[in-house]
Amino acid sequence: MLIIGLTGGVASGKSTVSRILKSLGAEIIDVDTIGREIVHKGSPCLEEIVRHFGRGILLEDGSLNRKKLGSIVFADRDELQYLNSIMHPVMTDRIKLLLEEMKRQPKTDKVVIDAAILIEMGLHRLVDEVWVVNIPKELQMERLMKRDGISRERAEAMVDAQMPMEQKREYADVIIENTGTIEELEKRVKKLWMKL
Repeated sequence: MLIIGLTGGVASGKSTVSRILKSLGAEIIDVDTIGREIVHKGSPCLEEIVRHFGRGILLEDGSLNRKKLGSIVFADRDELQYLNSIMHPVMTDRIKLLLEEMKRQPKTDKVVIDAAILIEMGLHRLVDEVWVVNIPKELQMERLMKRDGISRERAEAMVDAQMPMEQKREYADVIIENTGTIEELEKRVKKLWMKL
């Protein structure tokens, strides 16, 4: 079983690449989805987060207000690190478990771990190849502001809270440039897939 770690910054096009790979037959482990699952209402993870950040990060129904928590952690690196120290070990354990299950499935031969923070979480140690979706910072900011309808300052805070692209590229076995159209991106990804 070949395990690919797919990463890239926010609004880099990583999720689009993930969708293309899925359509080509890859099994996808979406780390964002796992991150949402482990903080469901009443989960030990959410309880620990509330103990630190207070009940103000909850919605009326007791579930996590992701926007509220995001505004806190993207403005303060220490708070982001604290949140990661709670969530990352739980997420990593869940990913390892999924990989073990997939190894036992005879039909699964290519798995993609889709994670913006693949390297920061140390997940690159679990994969055979690291694929980085690369995008210039200015274009990344434009796409992020347009996608989320946010200010330039907020977009910059979100981009700056992540590992810089030049650092991510150092870990890359494959770099996928994403400065053009979705059609161009799809062609690039299909070409890479055929090589596998």
